Amino acid sequence: MAELQRRLMTRAEVAELLGLTERTLRRWAASGVGPDCFHVGREIRYRTEAVTRWVDQQETTARRGAA
Repeated sequence: MAELQRRLMTRAEVAELLGLTERTLRRWAASGVGPDCFHVGREIRYRTEAVTRWVDQQETTARRGAA
């Protein structure tokens, strides 16, 4: 269980990591934008791998747009 908890992040943690507000992440989730998230009970969680993958995709997209 400890390994699973290390791999899950709260909305606040993701917001801090990405330099965004929780409100932005909430809007993105409602619009199907941003890192994949899911409910654990009543709480929203993000898998660390999903956040990393999403950031990598943004970096790739930005590079293609700059070319």
